[in-house]
Amino acid sequence: MFDWDDLRIFLTVARLKRVAPAARMLGIDATTISRRLSRLSQALDAQLFEQTGAERALTEHGAALLRHAESIESAAMSAIVDVKGERHSLNGQVRLSVAEGFGRWILAPAIPGFHARHPGIRLDVITASGFLNPSKREADMAVMLARPQRGHLAVRKLADYTLHLYASPAYLAARGAPAAREQLHEHMLIGYVPEFLYSPELDYLDEVQAGLEASLRSSSIGMQRQLILDGAGIGVLPDFIVADDETLVRLFPEEVEIARSFWLVTHPEMAKLARILAVSDMLRERSEALLGRGASVS
Repeated sequence: MFDWDDLRIFLTVARLKRVAPAARMLGIDATTISRRLSRLSQALDAQLFEQTGAERALTEHGAALLRHAESIESAAMSAIVDVKGERHSLNGQVRLSVAEGFGRWILAPAIPGFHARHPGIRLDVITASGFLNPSKREADMAVMLARPQRGHLAVRKLADYTLHLYASPAYLAARGAPAAREQLHEHMLIGYVPEFLYSPELDYLDEVQAGLEASLRSSSIGMQRQLILDGAGIGVLPDFIVADDETLVRLFPEEVEIARSFWLVTHPEMAKLARILAVSDMLRERSEALLGRGASVS
């Protein structure tokens, strides 16, 4: 029989693929992690990882163990929830990972009211570049731009939304409005930094016109919006962040309409907790109010 705690270490390394970040997450030094993984491998008489540079890739035996380890982890979480009586409690911490645009323009205005209704729920909103993944226990919940294709997760579409091409009147007065999409190659374009695209769904310009490249680039949609407002260039923005009273001009409104969706992703063992359901309801209501109804997917 192996030490059950070694499975926790195995799971973390399997998900992060590297020992160093696993050590930081677990609060254990890297040497101890390597020793515990070796002990687990010996107890099972199976090689669990292959070393590929700095990364640890699962072997066939490791992939088989991962499936069982995740089932054990889920059962342990359910046991903790039942024993501690957390299932119906509207108290505790919820870590939510969201895209910057969703967080700033959809979520933030709803948080004061949510806190007034549920003062016992401590909501941590993470808007760093790149989503934290519930399947890796990095977050309790995440609002993502694409439905995850892998992982044991509860998934629900929150809403669809659209994006268009925008410019300020000042920019158009100075540079002239493009008469056709082909003329966009002659204009100053604003967009994301390709190396920092944390989701392929953010790669918009090629959908507007093949071969377009941004000259002014930022990893922040808020900064891109401000650059467009200040007349620095033309760029793609989600319609929900362009308020009705702003003066931005929508270019090629019939020809250029990009469609995307927001997906709510939760670990299935967390999805039925009262505090998670409260946050889910708030996200759904807010998304439907601003963006329209999305289809529910489990």
